[in-house]
Amino acid sequence: MFDRTKKNPGDTAQDSPPTSPYQSQTSAPAADATHRPVPVSTAPAAVRGRATAVIGPSIQIEGTLRGQEDVSIEGEVTGTIHLQNNTLTVGAQGKIKADVYANTIYVEGSTEGDLFGSEQVIIRKSAKVRGNITSPRVSLEDGATFKGSIEMDPESVKSVLGPAGASSRNVAPARPASAPQPVSGSTAATPISNAGGGQSR
Repeated sequence: MFDRTKKNPGDTAQDSPPTSPYQSQTSAPAADATHRPVPVSTAPAAVRGRATAVIGPSIQIEGTLRGQEDVSIEGEVTGTIHLQNNTLTVGAQGKIKADVYANTIYVEGSTEGDLFGSEQVIIRKSAKVRGNITSPRVSLEDGATFKGSIEMDPESVKSVLGPAGASSRNVAPARPASAPQPVSGSTAATPISNAGGGQSR
């Protein structure tokens, strides 16, 4: 006879749970889940890509610092700095006791002396500045220490940086010593008379 416990082949398909068409899609991880945007550099466009000479924390310079490239100072400089066409950066460890002539000046450390920037002078919040600032554009961040005066007249900047730039490039030759001038009037020696008053033979 027939076995009533035997199931039809079609019943097996009905007993299995239905498969959702979205099941494989939800379980697969997103392919681009680990991709993150790359941060963009915030360096100024004028400084980016330019060679910079670095004066390290252990270096001390006394005298005149002059050049035709950007300079970053982390050490100590005493004297005068001439970088009329370039940028000077005083790092957080930098200590300057000098008058500075540059195109752009960034200060993060300490300076004592007048700052002359033909383009701009930027004082960061960690800076300590004692001296006058002359530049058409000056920026002082909140927290910076500053004692001095600020001159933002472009004509004043030209009047200061013009002679300073000329003196740093052209040095006038020393004038030769002038010859001694003759003394006017008679210079003939007066004859000395004889003590006895007699005629000389």
